[in-house]
Amino acid sequence: MSKEEATIVEVERDTPKAQQDEVPLYNPHIDVSGVDEKKLLRKMDWQLVPWLSFLFLLSFLDRTSVGNAKLYGMEQALHINDTQYLIALTVFFIPYAAFEVPSNIVLKKLRPSFWLSFLMLGWGIMMTIQGLVHNYSGLIIMRWLLGAFEAGLFPGVTYYLSCWYKRREFGFRAAIFFSSATLAGAFGGLLAAGLSQLAGVGGKGGWAWIFIIEGLITVVAGVLSFFIIQDFPDTARFLTEEERTFVVRRLQADGQISTVGEKLKWRYVWQALTDWKTWLGMALYMGNEGPLFAIALFMPSIINQLGYSATPANLLTVPVYVLACVSTCLVSWLADRYGGRGWFNIGCLCTCGAGFLILITSRNAALSYFAVYLAACGIYPCVPNVVAWMSNNSEGSYKRSVSLGMVISWGNLNGAVSSNVYRAQDAPWYTLGHGILLIYIGIGLTCSTAFIVLMSRENRKRERGERDEVIKGVNEDRNDLVCNGVFASVEEARREKGDRWSGFRYRW
Repeated sequence: MSKEEATIVEVERDTPKAQQDEVPLYNPHIDVSGVDEKKLLRKMDWQLVPWLSFLFLLSFLDRTSVGNAKLYGMEQALHINDTQYLIALTVFFIPYAAFEVPSNIVLKKLRPSFWLSFLMLGWGIMMTIQGLVHNYSGLIIMRWLLGAFEAGLFPGVTYYLSCWYKRREFGFRAAIFFSSATLAGAFGGLLAAGLSQLAGVGGKGGWAWIFIIEGLITVVAGVLSFFIIQDFPDTARFLTEEERTFVVRRLQADGQISTVGEKLKWRYVWQALTDWKTWLGMALYMGNEGPLFAIALFMPSIINQLGYSATPANLLTVPVYVLACVSTCLVSWLADRYGGRGWFNIGCLCTCGAGFLILITSRNAALSYFAVYLAACGIYPCVPNVVAWMSNNSEGSYKRSVSLGMVISWGNLNGAVSSNVYRAQDAPWYTLGHGILLIYIGIGLTCSTAFIVLMSRENRKRERGERDEVIKGVNEDRNDLVCNGVFASVEEARREKGDRWSGFRYRW
């Protein structure tokens, strides 16, 4: 059996029967029988995932290093109090959330290699200048600009990767990409401890050198990204014509018929805005991001208040993040392999919730430090798991980009809340902050359960034929159809309705 025939067999096995009809073959004149799928996947993985993960590592490092800098005299040097510090954290999230949806639309219209690189270069410059500010106003302005430029990276790369991989392959890649955030947490503590030793050089404090050096690294990475980042599968320079064709056909076989060549139509944007999954997904992601940002921003301070000085507090964050990285990759690999992302999400949120319950009740430093492990290892896997879950259940290139942008932007906006929950007057046990984050976790658990129930119910309705469309010349004479319009072909119904098409099956 040829490779192409094997691919067709796989399509027939994995795709509902209604989904197999009238799928036009991409580049039908190209013979892809000589393409080895496993080697092609490895080639894609090495070309796409490592560099994008490195970029996200820099992004997360740059946005959270303010927590490390705080321990090395930033507040004293800029003459700011705790309230002003919390406002500076909050300001970042306003443009960060506001610009994510527009950025995803621009990414689709422009080339990813240009847009993502431009964003990186911009935030690297802002990060560097942040180390040169002399007062509170300067810090506020730079934090706002940093949020504006960083806004497009995470939703942009998430959408971008979904245009390369099948739904059952996407979660693990997204987890590797996102796990770089945990490495950023670990590396950030080590880097901050090292860069703080530059205190006094050039008349700058150790806190300033943390921003300056990290910013310059990002600037260099932004310039290199113009040459390293690839565009979409149908134009990728590192693939042969046969490989490009094979990748696109794989996506078509997985139901992603509009990944390539889809034109912007505002009704696709409207579909995202009016989809119940988008709004429920926003609440679900909010339940994950609130605790995540709080942990990322305040873990050094929490450990510091447990009795450890600045450098040990930063260094003690390292093993927490390393274990969280392992947990993130393991959960996503299992979810890709066995399905059931909703159940994995519930399990991880319960683990995180257990950590915060211990933090609220414990008055022992060692036990509280153990609880930080539970909280981090529970919440970090939730983010790529939810992103993959939302992506898997949103069909249509533009609709998916807008839906993901809305989900991620609303979740990130809650960083403005969670960046204010750990107040100085609540140290060292931060009972109020931990309690607020438990509320977020409760929201995540409720929405995860709702998704499982609603998606399984909708799938059953489609299996019973309650969502079938009228196809001209095929089933026009049927009177028992519950449909939204009449279509010339199955292909047209799929293209116009996306995941609302009766042959699409939700994965929960």
